[in-house]
Amino acid sequence: MSLSIFSQLTTLGSSVVLLFAIVLLCRRSLHAYVEAFRWQSLVLAGLFIVVSYFGVAPELYFVAILFFALKVLVIPRYLERLAKQVGAEHESQPYVNITSSLVIAGLLVLLAYAVVRPLVLASHLPTRGGLPLAVGVIFVGLFVLISRKKALTQIVGFLVLENGVALLALLGTFGIPLIVELGVFLDVMMGFLVMQVFVYHIHGTFESIDVEQLNQLKH
Repeated sequence: MSLSIFSQLTTLGSSVVLLFAIVLLCRRSLHAYVEAFRWQSLVLAGLFIVVSYFGVAPELYFVAILFFALKVLVIPRYLERLAKQVGAEHESQPYVNITSSLVIAGLLVLLAYAVVRPLVLASHLPTRGGLPLAVGVIFVGLFVLISRKKALTQIVGFLVLENGVALLALLGTFGIPLIVELGVFLDVMMGFLVMQVFVYHIHGTFESIDVEQLNQLKH
């Protein structure tokens, strides 16, 4: 694989990862959120394999397998099961509507390019073209996290944000040390389990997973 082809593949893969993050903003059902996250994670696992092959880093193959098992198989299935337990709800009235969300997402991607441009210009890594896209994924994931009312869709936003962090680390370091990535996976699992408990408490108290119901605790 030539350097130019590798660079194009990483940029294309990063673009697809960002696209799936933006797709979340066009959806309302939890199932659509989970599917977008699943496909985004699948593309990201593929990028791990591409970087592992080109960078001659065989440990990244193990990371790719772990990433695939956790984020393509286990977590999406667990989210769908959780949705059935608490009652699947549509994100019918987010804090920011779909049209405004897409506009804001576009602005966040432009901001990501502006923030990362000096680093891209100074870098000689073949993966540098994907760095602004990775930061864009982080920004969009954070926006999903704060602009949606349902706890389950906020969990997906958190997971998308973490995918952006993983992508940025992969491209910015031209491969991630195995121990670092394992630590990140552990943090994700802990955060995911804490959020699950959070969802159960909201649903048990208010018979809903709308976090806006927490305002009732003030009265």
